Amino acid sequence: MEAPVTTWTDHTADRPISLTAPSGIDRAAHHRLDEAWLAAAWSHPTTRAFVVSGGQVLIDETADGTTELVMTPSFEAPLTEAHRYFLGTDDDGVSYFALQKDALPGRIDQSARAAGLREAGLLLSQRDAGLMVHAVALENWQRLHRFCSRCGERTVIAAAGHIRRCPACGAEHYPRTDPAVIMAVTDHDDRILLGRQVHWPEGRFSTLAGFVEPGESIEQSVRREVFEEAGITVGEVEYIASQPWPFPSSLMLGFMARATSAEINVDGEEIQEARWFSREDLRAAFESGEVLPPYGISIAARLIELWYGKPLPTRGAAA
Repeated sequence: MEAPVTTWTDHTADRPISLTAPSGIDRAAHHRLDEAWLAAAWSHPTTRAFVVSGGQVLIDETADGTTELVMTPSFEAPLTEAHRYFLGTDDDGVSYFALQKDALPGRIDQSARAAGLREAGLLLSQRDAGLMVHAVALENWQRLHRFCSRCGERTVIAAAGHIRRCPACGAEHYPRTDPAVIMAVTDHDDRILLGRQVHWPEGRFSTLAGFVEPGESIEQSVRREVFEEAGITVGEVEYIASQPWPFPSSLMLGFMARATSAEINVDGEEIQEARWFSREDLRAAFESGEVLPPYGISIAARLIELWYGKPLPTRGAAA
């Protein structure tokens, strides 16, 4: 019988994982089908809008050194009717919209710059990061799902960007989110298993990850992915936290997993190299630059940190 899955609930309460902190935005889904309400909200002088294009937005530094989304009042926003997506309202009643365009608008002051979520997600406030995650995910889905998967007819946007309807067969299509598991695997010596994907730069190591397959539970997916990629069998699986990951449309489900074998046999297709690291091994490898840590925005860094017991060391720094 497979070992059961258990759940941890408090490991990230003190320092939220990137892109998961409360944004203060009520998505107000009940308004998405109310065209009169949406029109009134768009026309309100407090409403704010920003453009998203190819997964990027404009960001700018304020006088106090913080970074924020470049937003404008709706009456100053670029024109677009079909690709105007309602993102929600804040506690002050301000409504927020994202506008999907083929290119980001220019800025007269030249101080703003284009940025993707991997950069901006670490710089923006919780509100702005939450708005950007929502907008980027919607934009990607809208660009890739313009035709009905049932009959092939071109679909039309509805529900303020959250539904595409087929005028031919009546099918409704909803934004896609693909569940993926990401896991910090440890062995009986409390070493951690980290791998390097084939397309990553030399020295970049992170936790293993993969998509949940049809008809598969998430804990089954953890065990299958680890075995397929590294040849390691896994017993106990503990859920930690999740993270939206619209690159392009995933939800990362983070786990700690206990290995029941130790001999590594990488698949060579997804994982080029995998190694067991003790805490001392990892500290020395990070500090020397032999190993590059995972990107800071990813839940992978937090999973490794949870095992490490404190913030991860950086090159040339003492642990």
